[in-house]
Amino acid sequence: MRWMWIDRIIEFEANTRMVAVKAVSPNEDYLADHFRDDERGAALPVYPASLMIEGMAQTAGILVGSVNRFRENVILAKVVLAQIDCDVFPGQSIRFEARLDRIDKSGASTRGAVHRVNPPETDWQPIGRIDLMFSHIDTNNSGLDFPQENFVFAESFRTILREAGLEQLADT
Repeated sequence: MRWMWIDRIIEFEANTRMVAVKAVSPNEDYLADHFRDDERGAALPVYPASLMIEGMAQTAGILVGSVNRFRENVILAKVVLAQIDCDVFPGQSIRFEARLDRIDKSGASTRGAVHRVNPPETDWQPIGRIDLMFSHIDTNNSGLDFPQENFVFAESFRTILREAGLEQLADT
């Protein structure tokens, strides 16, 4: 996977919960195309809600994959709920907290909370919820082979796991 929407993992509870963060830099290319007007009518770059969903999918997908030590390919199957109540702007950071709700042979469901902070402040403000369902594509019974480059657990994500002190997951 080429695009990463999380910068680092800050909390991990095996088989239960994972928290990742993303710092929104004003230099990110996609911000040039995503604007909303402020109260004076001036255009402000805003972080797209679709990328918040993807950031949560990456956070929750790593959590789901880690349960079986990444022996199964996990894909996002369904966005059950995506409710984002506030915008995120360059200079702010996003916190994705994913909790494992259910996991079985066919897949998993997660519940997610999204927060933002305006550094150097440290009080995270809740801004939404994203609940997701994942499929273990290896047990889909379709008979199709799926290219490995389509899956989250590429080297860039292994680097994030190692940086979080989760070498035991990164090296599986």
